[in-house]
This record gives sequence, C-alpha cells and structure tokens, in this order.
Amino acid sequence: MTQFGIEVRITPRQGLLDPQGQAIQNALRSLAFDAVSDVRVGRLIRLRVAAENAEAAERAAEAMCRKLLANPVTEDFAIRVETGS
Repeated sequence: MTQFGIEVRITPRQGLLDPQGQAIQNALRSLAFDAVSDVRVGRLIRLRVAAENAEAAERAAEAMCRKLLANPVTEDFAIRVETGS
C-alpha cells in the first residue's frame, strides 16, 4: 500500500447563506477593501490514506466526505490527491 496525502476543500453551496463570509466581506469593506465581493468561508481538511493507488485513495476520501466530512445538503467538496511515501 502507498500513502497518499489528501486535501478536502469544503465550501457552502452557491446560493445558500454564508453568514461567516458575509461578516468577513462587511469587515473588509469597513477597512476600505471595497473591491471585495462574494466572500465564502469553508474548511480545509488534510489527511493521509493508505491505498493501492491514487484512484482508490480518492474514492475513500469521497466516501468520507459523503458520510462525515461534508453536509451533502448545504456543502460542496473538492478532493486533491498527492502521492506520498
């Protein structure tokens, strides 16, 4: 088995209210960063997975997201797999 580094980026779905993003956007505007718009706040989760190949590691990470890491109703996720040792 090979160890793979996995990065999972979880973000609120487009069209859903993001109170944290809105608060940051308002704070940035109060600091004269008026060009900023559509701020979205998410999470980054890094983990290592032992798998036969990168595809198997990605499938495992996707299953983790669907079962625990992301709320499928309100969040989207993106997975990046890195080959490690």
